[in-house]
Amino acid sequence: MKLAFVLLTAALMFALAACGESDEEKAKADVCDARDDIQANVEELRNLTLGTATLDKIQSNLSAIEDDVRKIADAQGDLSESDRQQVEKANEAFRSKLRSLAGEVGRSLSLEDAAQQLKSAFASLATTYRQAFTPVNCD
Repeated sequence: MKLAFVLLTAALMFALAACGESDEEKAKADVCDARDDIQANVEELRNLTLGTATLDKIQSNLSAIEDDVRKIADAQGDLSESDRQQVEKANEAFRSKLRSLAGEVGRSLSLEDAAQQLKSAFASLATTYRQAFTPVNCD
């Protein structure tokens, strides 16, 4: 009777362990969650107007995007080789755009010029997001 109980317990523990996510599955979920969050933040930035844009809002969105880019970079090591290459390429392209955006924004003297510059920069960021992360399969 004890042996049957031990075997049943061991079988249940094995079954429960088998139901857990692998490191690769967790990494892919992290990448996909971060990708979706980046998309939401990029869209918020893209939809800002002169009346709705605040420095705090812009900084908050950009900070969230930077956190997500780091999360993706941290997860890359646990992805399959093909997924890792695809995600690395997408993440680097997007990081590059973020760096160039940081260098471009804020060089205007007038409020109207600055607003137009931000609108253009955020639209470009949205385009880069789509080009970089659309190939990343999250299905």
